[in-house]
Amino acid sequence: MTDLDEYGRPEPPLAADETATLLGFLDFQRATFAWKCEGLDAVGLNATVGVSTMTLGGMLKHLAYVESDWFWGSLFGRDRQPPWDAVDWKADRDWEWHSAAADSPEQLRAIWQVAVTSSRSLVAEALSNGGLDQLAKRTWPDGRAPSLRWIVVHMIEEYARHNGHADLIRELVDGQTGE
Repeated sequence: MTDLDEYGRPEPPLAADETATLLGFLDFQRATFAWKCEGLDAVGLNATVGVSTMTLGGMLKHLAYVESDWFWGSLFGRDRQPPWDAVDWKADRDWEWHSAAADSPEQLRAIWQVAVTSSRSLVAEALSNGGLDQLAKRTWPDGRAPSLRWIVVHMIEEYARHNGHADLIRELVDGQTGE
């Protein structure tokens, strides 16, 4: 059974194997991000801080894309699925950030939740077929491929970085603060 903190986030295990620890921290970072976006309407999800154009809505869509790209695309080498497959990425490398303002809060939360659920399933499948050492199917231009371990650590870093941004935006929106 997972312990939840005062914000409803699953606490990473204190003494577990590498896989459980890494996935525990990834889920903690995901839950932190969900908490920062919780209960906000379109105005809140489109708020910015200072000169930055970054929004919580943009982060929801960006993190959904990152989840899909790393676990679906890189790890398993599968083609992009909707909505990512219809995007002209050469015309707008930041499409997910720019297009989020046109999506409803419900659409943004749903696309992110679907991506997270899919990623969890894909990681479970990968772990049952080779563990953290297995290499991604999609290689980098130089032919190297990251391991599942590298991808999971990268995702922890991705969420941790954006959680810092989310803290600032959420405090601006309604004064909510917290780790």
